[in-house]
Amino acid sequence: MDEKLFNPSLLYDLDFSTTSCTFKPTLGPKEPGEGLVMRPLERSDYAKGFLNLLSQLTKVGSVDGEQFVEQFERMKKSSNHYVVVIEDVIRSRIVASATLLVEYKFIHGAAMRGRIEDLVVSDRMRGKQLGKLLVETLLKLAVKLGCYKLSLDADDQVKSFYEKFGFRDGATLFMQLRFFD
Repeated sequence: MDEKLFNPSLLYDLDFSTTSCTFKPTLGPKEPGEGLVMRPLERSDYAKGFLNLLSQLTKVGSVDGEQFVEQFERMKKSSNHYVVVIEDVIRSRIVASATLLVEYKFIHGAAMRGRIEDLVVSDRMRGKQLGKLLVETLLKLAVKLGCYKLSLDADDQVKSFYEKFGFRDGATLFMQLRFFD
């Protein structure tokens, strides 16, 4: 069995009896669709095309297998990265992924804030509700972990997708300073 980024029971114990949106057919972490498995990122996912999937979202750059494993180990050790993947087990390929990053705070009684990052569904798998399933899963996981707030960055073209889950424009201006592309 391959090393996982976090304990899979965190996903499989989530209560999907109520959801922010409707799934037709019904989906959940235990049943993401025929031939698919939802699970934490594994050390071996480099060979299953994880970085190729991410390249459909943004520039990945040159990352070899050794660098992947080193970054995996850093994320696992930090215990605040929850990278969830959906694998097409027939093809042994990662076809969807999203990350919940948990930030420990001193405010709100030393609470935690959740942040959704790097949500991507393979272009050949779009339309199968996998993006919805990943967002709903991370939303429920953030609540289970005790996050007081969950946020994300989104382009205007996908704003309506996230509004279905209850996300709204924040009261603060988002700004950034990039050091590298």
